[in-house]
Amino acid sequence: MITLTDIAYVRSGVADLGAAVRFATDIVGLELAAPAEAGVAHLRADHRHHCLALVEGPSGVISSGFTVADSDALAAAETELERTGFRVRRGDPVEARSRRAREFIAFDDPFGNRLELVSQQETITRPVAFTRPAGITEFGHLCLDAADVHEAHRFWSTRFNARVSDWIGDAACLLRIDPVHHKLAVFRGDRPGLCHMNFQVATIDDVFRNWHFLIEHGVEIEMGPGRHPQSTAVFLYFQGPEGFTYEYSFGVRRIEDDAAWVPRTFDPDEAGSIDMWLGPVRRTTSQPQLQPASTEPVSTGPVSTESTSTEPVSGEPVSSGRTA
Repeated sequence: MITLTDIAYVRSGVADLGAAVRFATDIVGLELAAPAEAGVAHLRADHRHHCLALVEGPSGVISSGFTVADSDALAAAETELERTGFRVRRGDPVEARSRRAREFIAFDDPFGNRLELVSQQETITRPVAFTRPAGITEFGHLCLDAADVHEAHRFWSTRFNARVSDWIGDAACLLRIDPVHHKLAVFRGDRPGLCHMNFQVATIDDVFRNWHFLIEHGVEIEMGPGRHPQSTAVFLYFQGPEGFTYEYSFGVRRIEDDAAWVPRTFDPDEAGSIDMWLGPVRRTTSQPQLQPASTEPVSTGPVSTESTSTEPVSGEPVSSGRTA
């Protein structure tokens, strides 16, 4: 079994890099990390060098990154994935430098989502120079689309150390890799993609101050403020450029006793199952997984052969979405 130690980053392709960076800094509040890299903007929210990399090119999510303990763990993961039928590509030093990691491997999950495992992701000790007082404390979680969330659960729980915390019927599986209720969520979607990227904030007041700020600046609120009964988190989803959904949340549940926790199942059609405050519930926008250029190396899982390249340079994105 492959042990994930944390989430690492999201890499997202954007056609208008300048507009995407302005939104991530002026609206979301993230720090534009140094040093500069041609065609790539690194955004910082916590101790990591960056948690979001915006890459100039076609719109769509490029990859979602997770950390493992060290080089030996990465090599063991590479061997294990190849042994079970996945084709894995090891990144070159230039690509690893762009990820601010010593080394990484890339592969696709069975649904076409591009995943990357990294070792020695860079840490920065100085405080984050947030561009506005949004109250962000850390990169909280990421959410992917899959055609079948139960099959996705089997993938994450049998090959990795992810444990289900709660189910939202057949619509979503919320997974933890540490005591946080979920660092990864998988929602049912027709195509692979990134449902959203979450940032935790320090107080419930930050959620509501951000809500007013976003409204004042004409940002589309996709859902919230509300409170998820599964994680107890107060949430606010909003849409950035090119179909990228961000979330602020506060008060996420921690599961300290794995043995005592019994996953629950919530009916997504039941009032209060998504928002216990009974606010309006709607589908948030997913950024589609970019499809590969034909000249890129192929990396396929045992079920899907759709998505292949780590840094797509062409290809048309496809639509996707989360169900709640």
